[in-house]
Amino acid sequence: MEGAWRKVRKALGRRLCAHAPMLGGGGVRCATAGAGVCRRDAAVAVASALAGESGPSTPAGALRRSKSGGRPSSSSSSSKGKCAICYASMRSGHGQALFTAECSHMFHFHCISSNVKHGNYVCPVCRAKWKEIPCRSLSSTSPHGRIGGNQSRSSQQDPHMALRRQVSNCRREVRRLHTSEPADYNDDEPLQHKEAFDNVNSGSGKTAQISSYPEFQSVVESSCLNGFDILIHVKAPTSSSDHVTGSLVHESSVRSSSRAPVDLVTVLDVSGSMAGTKLTLLKQAMGFVVQHLRSSDRLSVIVFSSTAQRLFPLRRMSHHGRQQALQAINSLGSGGGTNIADALKKAVKVIEDRSYKNSVCSIILLSDGQDTYSISSNSQGTSAACRSLVPSSILNEHHMVPLHAFGFGADHDSDTLHSIAEASGGTFSFIEDEGVMQDAFAQCIGGLLSVSVQEMHLSMKCIDPGVQLRSIKCGSYPSRVARDGRSGSVDIGHLYADEERDILLSVTVPKSSEQTSLLRVTCAYKDPVTNATIKIEGDEVKIKRPTSTLSEPVSIEVDRERNRIQAASSIESARAAAERGALSEAVTILEDCRRVLSQSFASQNGDRLCMALDAELREMQERMASRQLYEASGRAYMLSGLSSHSWQRATTRGDSTDSTTLVHSYQTPSMAQMLEHSQNFSSSPRSQRPQVRGARPVLEKPQPRRN
Repeated sequence: MEGAWRKVRKALGRRLCAHAPMLGGGGVRCATAGAGVCRRDAAVAVASALAGESGPSTPAGALRRSKSGGRPSSSSSSSKGKCAICYASMRSGHGQALFTAECSHMFHFHCISSNVKHGNYVCPVCRAKWKEIPCRSLSSTSPHGRIGGNQSRSSQQDPHMALRRQVSNCRREVRRLHTSEPADYNDDEPLQHKEAFDNVNSGSGKTAQISSYPEFQSVVESSCLNGFDILIHVKAPTSSSDHVTGSLVHESSVRSSSRAPVDLVTVLDVSGSMAGTKLTLLKQAMGFVVQHLRSSDRLSVIVFSSTAQRLFPLRRMSHHGRQQALQAINSLGSGGGTNIADALKKAVKVIEDRSYKNSVCSIILLSDGQDTYSISSNSQGTSAACRSLVPSSILNEHHMVPLHAFGFGADHDSDTLHSIAEASGGTFSFIEDEGVMQDAFAQCIGGLLSVSVQEMHLSMKCIDPGVQLRSIKCGSYPSRVARDGRSGSVDIGHLYADEERDILLSVTVPKSSEQTSLLRVTCAYKDPVTNATIKIEGDEVKIKRPTSTLSEPVSIEVDRERNRIQAASSIESARAAAERGALSEAVTILEDCRRVLSQSFASQNGDRLCMALDAELREMQERMASRQLYEASGRAYMLSGLSSHSWQRATTRGDSTDSTTLVHSYQTPSMAQMLEHSQNFSSSPRSQRPQVRGARPVLEKPQPRRN
């Protein structure tokens, strides 16, 4: 054995054949390293032998060259020629060192050494704990793990190929690495050069649409109504190309479609409760996000446990940027408490300090626990305590950055996450089962990558002197009614492509013997691609004034929106009852609402949205069967539903991302397309989707008809 090792060292010095002891006996394994093969290949072969020294008795996973001197082969999944960390191909002789672990899985050496630097000592594929730890020198300046041809040091001296058995040394390096954050986060990567977009179409060439639907088309001339409803329906421009949320991005696709580039900050919980499968699925979901961003998009990742850390600054997701992002994400480990407030401060600081700005910006927050540092146990769940976690700058109405929060599992603080999202103009989603985490992210990303409207402002002005605007029902969107009742406004903000919003107005209708012009709606917004301001003027809302009463049904569009508002109000009332312990009262509130909806004109005419609302309310009743069930999933399910209805935007509700379950409320084509990509995404093994209780057919929101 000792003589064999001497031969190995001698072979390394002469760039000849490297012999290493067999795993199960006294023989040697040979890795051919002829005159045309650099010493690095021999060193990797030795590393493989060392890794297997304390592993299984079979050498099946060892790195070896074929007779033709081609790429290495392995019996593991890495034999497909792709690194399981960065998903790039692995080819020997291309200037990239390869590493085969003792569990037989193969990776780029610079990828796996980055994992070790960040404190991860288990295999990213099979989760086996390693005894042989690859560590790359911190002084290395090579971003790709390349070794220059003029280097003549042995593998024992080469900082790129050193194998270190002492885990404690690696942990000291990790601590030094984590304390190098700058005081200011103005180190973001510059935006993609403008000339790269010269061939991109200027905007979608389409504009938003405004439609209006009065409660009735006619009102008898002698009637004076104090509560006449008018529905204002707004739809964003459609996607300009199928590539808006296409499959894995390529640089050429930038020229084939136009959408606004995104600055995205993800805030990820890596506390001790995220250990194991949760963390693995989180990495997989983030890998999906990274792979679907373009080179014009920028990403920064904040991770938090007891404290928060910025993994990397806002970085363009070019090929190199994606590789670096994937390495950092896959190197994450778990441990510690949950400090959401510290993480949000860093996320907001990344956005505030950035030197360059893409036109679309958003934050994604995922947590599976409760903040154990910023909220006392006495004030847990109160609105004031929850809002205290949100940095004041994120609440600025003029420069609001939407924060989309995801609560994971049964132990997360849904009240806090919902309050944070609501305060920032974002949504709250409930990920009940581990297997749908990536799908939940995909649906959200599908929207963010299709923003077609920004800073939308609706204005309505009464026309007839006797008409007054009494109220505006628009969920969580800021609205205002003038003191004299002659005008009003709603701030919609940004919309995804094809996204719709319904606003219900209530006006007074005076007596009149002639056709009455009630009001006119105008809209102004910014195109995020061209930064041009677009103004749209809707048609006047008019009603006829016959002399006698006519038999006329109520507008199904107006009735449908009334039902949606009624359902959202009942959900809020039921939740309030459940929070004070009156579950039976909460169930009764939802049951009463279901009965009212079933008697509505829209429901009796088979309206699909009414059917969907009934199914949603029934699901909530089932999740209130006991206090334990409500605490585990009922509260989060209701809050995600409230978030969806208040912003009229799709959220994940329990298992609702699964194609066989409840309702895809407010889901846009871009979201559905990205969700489909997620379900077909196979860069890494997907966990088996759970069987969903009470599966129901998908019900979509029907398109309004114009009378």
